[in-house]
Amino acid sequence: MISALDISTSALIAQQTRLDAISGNIANLSTVRDENGDLQPYQARYVVLQTDPDVATASGAAVGVKVGSVETEQIEPMYRYEPGNPLAITDGKWQGYVAYPRVDLNTEFVDALTAVRAYEANVGVMEMTKGMGAQTLKILV
Repeated sequence: MISALDISTSALIAQQTRLDAISGNIANLSTVRDENGDLQPYQARYVVLQTDPDVATASGAAVGVKVGSVETEQIEPMYRYEPGNPLAITDGKWQGYVAYPRVDLNTEFVDALTAVRAYEANVGVMEMTKGMGAQTLKILV
């Protein structure tokens, strides 16, 4: 029973990290400067999940999940022609254009929805496990 709670807890932590990355992507949908203030559009972050050997069943099978890494997407930004914008590129091929992040709001919303559903499912598993534990104690007492 404890391993079931451990499995669901590891999934809750992983989905929370996914939601944090997704909310950061949505919040920076139009950010054209990086952390240092340079003109570099935001690059979306995505969470890579992997099995967690520390959370295993009685038979030793790894069934937990953990965050393997948070990857930064490396793609070409989306360019919009805005020659009057003070952030427009001043020379080269993209002169007069402003580089914006290539973050798709619809994709982020779908990812957020799947992460929330997975989170809710694991909370449900934890509630059922708690209920079974309580019923077991009633039978024993």
